[in-house]
Amino acid sequence: MNECVSEELGKIVIRLEGEVDLDRSPAVRKILLDCVKRKIDIVVDLSNVRYIDSSGIASLVEALQAANGIGIDFSLAAVGGQVSRVMQLARLDKVFSIHNDLDAALAPVA
Repeated sequence: MNECVSEELGKIVIRLEGEVDLDRSPAVRKILLDCVKRKIDIVVDLSNVRYIDSSGIASLVEALQAANGIGIDFSLAAVGGQVSRVMQLARLDKVFSIHNDLDAALAPVA
């Protein structure tokens, strides 16, 4: 799995790829929490994530809670396939702000 962190249109964009499972979730958790500490709104692009397990979901939830705690926006973009099914089963599609794609996530709020 690869991670890419960049800053676009005033937001941190974290692009995750591959599988976010028990082996990879500690590294993902560290990246997410390190980015939250920067106190800039965050978008996690999941378009290239094929699989996520409960440890990966827990990392996303922890980062969301940390972001909420300091008043920054934490959203997900391009959640599809297996990842979308897991989010819906856990009812996390009601907890996270989820955008159809990265462009929508980066668009200015009207």
